[in-house]
Amino acid sequence: MSRGRNEPVQEVKARRDAALARLTKSVPYMQFLGISFDRRGDELTAVLSYSDHLIGNPMLPALHGGAIGAFLESAALVEVMWHQVWDRMEASGPEADAIENGDFPDWPKVIDITVDYLRSGLPRDAYARTTITRAGRRYASVRVEAWQDNRERPFAEAMVHLLMPQDR
Repeated sequence: MSRGRNEPVQEVKARRDAALARLTKSVPYMQFLGISFDRRGDELTAVLSYSDHLIGNPMLPALHGGAIGAFLESAALVEVMWHQVWDRMEASGPEADAIENGDFPDWPKVIDITVDYLRSGLPRDAYARTTITRAGRRYASVRVEAWQDNRERPFAEAMVHLLMPQDR
């Protein structure tokens, strides 16, 4: 059950972390790829944990372009969903209670995604941050940037356009 402003800080953190974990675990493909999310306040960093099954070219070796694209798309989807979930959780009331019980809003649908592969993804963990450039009732645009060792040297970026679900 959601609580008021007097809720201890650790309980608030645990409640938010649990909601994010339930949200991301609801997508088996993200689990298969090894995608997780690090949360600091309302800011998310997507993490693609390295695994040998993500390699596309073993001669280099380099991450598979499809795995990179799926990582960027997943980061965008979770960002938009988390934005909705966060607002509902912080508002308290029945919508917050529903979130805590794992009843999330419907996921948006991808209209299109444009991925720019800037350099090879090396066989190591990758990270991504998103920026919602437009968030309307029917449509959202999200920019995603992925890096590995140095955030100033992204290896891929994407622009994702999403069709927002209509209210239930």
